Amino acid sequence: MLRPHRRALVGAAVLSLVSAAAALAQPALVGRVVGAVGSGRTVLPGIGALVVVLVAAAVLGAGQQYLLQRTAEGIVLTTRRTLTDRLLRLPVAEYDRRRTGDLMSRVGSDTTLLRATVTSGVIEVGGSLVVGIGALVAMALVDVWLLLVTVASVSVGVTTAVLAARRVRGLARLAQEQVGAMSAAVERALSAVRTIRASGATGREVAVVGTRAERTFDAGVQVARLQALVSPAGSIAVQGAFLAVLGLGGYRVATGSIAVADLVSFILYLFLLVMPLGQVIRAYTELQTGLGALARVQEVLALEPERDDVPEAPHRPGTTTVLRLPAAGDPTPLLELDGVDFGYPDGTQVLHGVSFAVSAGTRTALVGPSGAGKSTVLALVEGFYPLSGGVLRWAGTDVRELPRAALRARLGYVEQEAPVLAGTVRDNLLLAAPDVGDDRLWAALADVGLTELVQRSARGLDVPVGDDGVLLSGGERQRLAIARSLLARPALLLLDEPTASLDARNEGLLRRTLTTAAADRALLVVAHRLSTVLDSDQIVVLDGGWVTAVGTHPELLETSPLYRELATAQLLV
Repeated sequence: MLRPHRRALVGAAVLSLVSAAAALAQPALVGRVVGAVGSGRTVLPGIGALVVVLVAAAVLGAGQQYLLQRTAEGIVLTTRRTLTDRLLRLPVAEYDRRRTGDLMSRVGSDTTLLRATVTSGVIEVGGSLVVGIGALVAMALVDVWLLLVTVASVSVGVTTAVLAARRVRGLARLAQEQVGAMSAAVERALSAVRTIRASGATGREVAVVGTRAERTFDAGVQVARLQALVSPAGSIAVQGAFLAVLGLGGYRVATGSIAVADLVSFILYLFLLVMPLGQVIRAYTELQTGLGALARVQEVLALEPERDDVPEAPHRPGTTTVLRLPAAGDPTPLLELDGVDFGYPDGTQVLHGVSFAVSAGTRTALVGPSGAGKSTVLALVEGFYPLSGGVLRWAGTDVRELPRAALRARLGYVEQEAPVLAGTVRDNLLLAAPDVGDDRLWAALADVGLTELVQRSARGLDVPVGDDGVLLSGGERQRLAIARSLLARPALLLLDEPTASLDARNEGLLRRTLTTAAADRALLVVAHRLSTVLDSDQIVVLDGGWVTAVGTHPELLETSPLYRELATAQLLV
């Protein structure tokens, strides 16, 4: 993480070393001034030199702090960009296993802790060590016995502080995990606030978040308690060393072993030793805290991202494949599922040997009871999950040999929940086709019956939709999602329950739109409402993850008891 900021860090290190030299020069200059006063010599040259060194040290220190702060912000920025990029490229299965709020806390809270690690740690430790070593050498030159007393007194406090600081990393990570859990609880409550309010569960949800907050508080207190041991240990060591030096130094001055000016210089060097020592201990503690947060960041960065090129090893090694579409008259299906199996890692089997084909320019419907695996089929076509068995082919080629990004560019996908992104109608329409002009945007809205939505606002296409499309009705969200997919002009349009939230009037409008869309693209539609798919070229009946029948509406009424049952229940027979 520090590597891209090498120049700034080298500059800060140079300033730190020069500042250390200036700091080490100050006690010697003070000793000269004291000696000059004692001998009756003029003190102006010494005072002038001391003032110059003090001002130079202050200026250099300010420059060093600016570089460190800038570098720290740069590291936080780089880490957030890298982490966000990885989060948005993880396999879909990872989102199924993790809480959204916890992932968000890693981008926000955890990365923020890295700032203090840089500003209070990396460079200051180096400069502090130089000052400390220089002070020890100067103290040895002044009086070895006073140095031995100082080292003995300080060692006890330093050992205690380091032992306490070493435990901070584990507790800091625990505290950040509790912050993540609390963020997840808040995200859960806010995402369903209307349901919670309507269910009279506001108080209970507040209590749940409050419990998480208390656990976060307890974890933070544990870290604070441990960190609190560091400061007293250092203070006791400093005060003990100072008293010991005053006592022994006063005795040695009285016996004539050292001069008063040397004792003053030694005490100033003692302060120079103590200050960087405190900085090193504080930096070490900050480093442990930052490493605890960094472990959570690296946990995500260590996850393998979804690949946009070839998702798996080639099915036939040594071959190269170009993504293509079947030519006119080519009998090769656009999409083919051949004995496809799928199960979750916990052993739950969802699909069993599913086989059917979708030809270019045709319309295929997936029907069946809830839990039959219909939506899972669309997820597998999009490549959200790896197949457990069987083959999925695009224009006769195993999709495992095709670049995933290129394949998805040929697909349009409208989820059952029809998610709408916060922003405007224009933002949502441009998501899959960023270079489309306003004329095509208006045409797409007209195709799905949303022209009135944008015309009733003076903002037009820039009318806001609210967070998760909350300012739109369920039907409007679904139609906007369909318009968004149609703008990308996919070769295959995947629709999961496209009419679930539409009234009879808009359902009829959408059916006409889909009929028009199917003229130059294939459609694969999941439908509970059979009236939407009566005119499909083929209907695939799924039950318990098995394909039980394939045919047209009239054929299935004769051959499939399950389909006939569904049609009867919906008054279509």
